[in-house]
Amino acid sequence: MPRDHHRPVHFTDKEFAAIQGGDDPALVNRVAHETANALLHRVREDPDPAVVERLVTYTDVHGIDAIAELWARVGAHTLPGALWRIYLVRVVIRQNPEEIAYFFERGTERIGTIDEAVAGAEQPTGPAEILTLADRILHGLYTGDLAVALDRGAAFCRLTAAGATSVADDADLTAGPRASELTRRALRLTELAADLTEAAALWRRDSLD
Repeated sequence: MPRDHHRPVHFTDKEFAAIQGGDDPALVNRVAHETANALLHRVREDPDPAVVERLVTYTDVHGIDAIAELWARVGAHTLPGALWRIYLVRVVIRQNPEEIAYFFERGTERIGTIDEAVAGAEQPTGPAEILTLADRILHGLYTGDLAVALDRGAAFCRLTAAGATSVADDADLTAGPRASELTRRALRLTELAADLTEAAALWRRDSLD
């Protein structure tokens, strides 16, 4: 029986158990795709503001592990893989908005691309603005053009990666371990950006499943 669009979307115990067991990769893959498609399309058909808000703030209450159990084990260029990465971006921002805002601003100064406009952060971008950006990107998955939301997430990751790289360069001579840590973070953000960009392109071709 279809779930009521006007109520929060819940995953069944069976769906969670299938992912948490993890013994059958084919089953994990199928459940990940089915839950992602069901959640996204049902909410987008009737985006009740209260439901959308609960989905945006889901990891604030339940932690990122709950999302990871559902969607983190499938390919990056799939719908569940893309949703997982957008939630991950929001968690990264919320863990240290002051530092992330600094990296974002450094990246904006360092590279002259349209990424600043695509990301859509308010200027100047401090911790409050970067937190707002995280929520707006995730809102866009459920209430706007999903490809645009993915592109915004990718632009954010590219700018933040550029900023982290810039800070790593400054620290290279005096704080080697810190520089190495920031370089690794920049690489992960760059990879996230590439994955989200590809997912956006697939969605526009109606090929993101």
